[in-house]
Amino acid sequence: MIGIVGRKIGMSQVFTEAGEVTPVSKIEAGPCTILQVKDKARDGYQAIQLGFGVRKKTNKPLTGHLKKAQATSAARIMEIRVNEPAKYKVGEKIDVTIFADGDRVSVVGWTKGRGFSGGVKRWGWKGGPATHGSMSHRRIGSAGAGSAPGRIWKNKTMPGRYGNERVTTKNLRVVKVEKEKNILYLKGAVPGARNSYLIITKDE
Repeated sequence: MIGIVGRKIGMSQVFTEAGEVTPVSKIEAGPCTILQVKDKARDGYQAIQLGFGVRKKTNKPLTGHLKKAQATSAARIMEIRVNEPAKYKVGEKIDVTIFADGDRVSVVGWTKGRGFSGGVKRWGWKGGPATHGSMSHRRIGSAGAGSAPGRIWKNKTMPGRYGNERVTTKNLRVVKVEKEKNILYLKGAVPGARNSYLIITKDE
């Protein structure tokens, strides 16, 4: 796999030559600096570590790590697994030119965090009666019998933390590549809120 780290700008639309509207996700993809190359003998797995964006303040440990790749700053550091790590060198740049119109890519992102949510929002429960004096509109209600089994069944849908999960959206088509602005247009939606970070990969 080869890929790049990007930032979600938002949704937009692109018109084809035939006048058809294509909904697209607009992503600022790179440029990224290779900060570290990991191999199986030393690290136990094969990957490249990419730095993307600019950070306002950088502490000393991170400054020393970036200095090895002759990089000054990185707002986000992420890793991408690769099959042949020897092909990459620390300090090299990876930009949006690795993609072309029509390529198929996979996008890894983190969904919007919704905090502690009830079952209606989290699991799509139907809810209780809305009228006739009902006091149980969105409440949990009974969670199980008290005598047998005397506990809540495993995998019972319950209120709890919802969102902020790592999600991979596969087989998205590259509609347009703006090399000068490092902008990538992908057909369809990608996970995450605006300005969230993404990993965009394609098959080597």
